[in-house]
Amino acid sequence: MATAAATLDTAQPAAPTWLRRISIGKIAANLLLLFFVVLWTFPTLGLFVSSLRDRDQLSSSGWWTSFVTATHQDAERLPVATEQKEENGSFVLRGNLLAGDTHRTIQSFGTASDAIAAAPAGGTLPMRFGGEVTVQANGDYVWSSPTKLDYPGAPRLYFVSAIPPRITLENYYRVLTADGIGRAFINSATVTIPATIIPIMIAAFAAYALAWMQFPGRTLAVIVVVGLLVVPLQMSLIPVLRIYNGVANTFHVESKGYVGVWLAHTAFGLPLAIYLLRNYMVGLPREIMESARMDGASHFKIFMTMVLPLSFPALASFAIFQFLWVWNDLLVALVFLGAQENRTVLTGRLVTLLGSHGSDWELLTSGAFITIVVPLIVFFSLQRYFVRGLLAGSVK
Repeated sequence: MATAAATLDTAQPAAPTWLRRISIGKIAANLLLLFFVVLWTFPTLGLFVSSLRDRDQLSSSGWWTSFVTATHQDAERLPVATEQKEENGSFVLRGNLLAGDTHRTIQSFGTASDAIAAAPAGGTLPMRFGGEVTVQANGDYVWSSPTKLDYPGAPRLYFVSAIPPRITLENYYRVLTADGIGRAFINSATVTIPATIIPIMIAAFAAYALAWMQFPGRTLAVIVVVGLLVVPLQMSLIPVLRIYNGVANTFHVESKGYVGVWLAHTAFGLPLAIYLLRNYMVGLPREIMESARMDGASHFKIFMTMVLPLSFPALASFAIFQFLWVWNDLLVALVFLGAQENRTVLTGRLVTLLGSHGSDWELLTSGAFITIVVPLIVFFSLQRYFVRGLLAGSVK
């Protein structure tokens, strides 16, 4: 019997290979990673959805209700008594509670704030000053009385309106055309693209020299580069500005121009660029370099034909860092460009927009999303090189 049982046990099919590789730890790690991805994606998704909503929707409900009908409580003053007209023996006041807004409809209304749902749309209610008022779903109302109305001020009607889901690009059109964001977008691109390319070009040559060329003081140069990584930008900004203004006055160059902000971003980005690229280039195979030298290749030819193509992951990693930093910068742009209206960058224009349209959330959300859409495109275009280049520059 024991032999038969052993035979049956060995005859059972083995579990598939993919099933044997599954572990509780891997499942937990993947679920945790998915949780953080969703958690970090939610704010961006909310910003994007809010930028496509109109003002009434934003003021009445959250972005997660964008695809369901929302309700909004409001009140509207009726005309003064002098505006009534006599029609067929009755005194009448007419108007529209929604000010002609065709996107909303009246659900209910009342003559007091604590009785806002006293009557449904199309119903009639008696008014405290005499007569009756009828309100239609489209907001049209008629207040009629058999006798002449006489009341102080302008009484209010309270109502609940339904706001159906509405997706529109009108916010983006208003921001890009009416508020100067379009010009600021071009200014930011004018600052960011050269301020990303220039330090990469300089740092690539410097990194190769520190990695593969022998010269006196090379170790000291590496130490200085590492030390410059911890220098705060705020501490060195004013001295750099003074030096640049002195050079600009000497050579009669415009002090508040794009050249200044390009050089400033280049100076502040070079330590990280040289450190990252040098550590990556040191890890390249030495045999390739020695073979190229034996074939008579110069350092410049080795750098251009071999090292530069192999270093693309590190170049892409720094390009992402530098682009995001310069695109989102406001301080350096204000110091080196000043408050020139025709050279205001996107972040500066958003600050102005916040001051002039602080209550227009639909414009602020669309303007904010315009600022992040370009960095998102750059990051997702180069993200496959990001981790590889970043790790190579951090473990050496």
